[in-house]
Amino acid sequence: MIFKSSWLGKRDDHPICKIERILKVHNTQSTIQRFEECRDSVGILTRCNTSKNPRCAADGNEQLRFHCTNLTCSLDSSLCCNSVVPGCGVCSVLRHGFPAGKGVRTTASSVKAHNGFGSVDWDNTRAMLVCRVIAGRVNEANSTNVAETCDAIGAGQNAYGTYEKLFIFNPEAVLPCFVVNYTSQ
Repeated sequence: MIFKSSWLGKRDDHPICKIERILKVHNTQSTIQRFEECRDSVGILTRCNTSKNPRCAADGNEQLRFHCTNLTCSLDSSLCCNSVVPGCGVCSVLRHGFPAGKGVRTTASSVKAHNGFGSVDWDNTRAMLVCRVIAGRVNEANSTNVAETCDAIGAGQNAYGTYEKLFIFNPEAVLPCFVVNYTSQ
């Protein structure tokens, strides 16, 4: 429901994508531990200023976010092929995590993640990673000294204070939980 809700058309309320399957990611204990350590470190850094960042002190400002990537493997029942298929974004992330030093782009809605993926034809299958994200301290995209004062850069803040787009600096702060395999209709 979360994935499809942002795909509803304005006129006919029919989704413009079709979910082929949804698979749960079984992360290794070490991956989960790194994610939890990231949450703890964000909480420790913000406890001295809980009035400004109350969610950070409580849970690291954890959010459920989307990240779109390509899928070039068969995505069998084990969720990832026995060997990483070259160019398969899903296999790469599930086997090795998000690349260090590049940060991770996430969105609040699946359709925005899909649209931000780039001009890849629908002939190439896409997959949506539904992720738990430790957003931490978020600054606006146009802030100065961003990397020194925050854990993420946000853009497109809505009336509820949620950013549509978040760029997370630490890739260990993003934990894939589900893979949604989908096609256009």
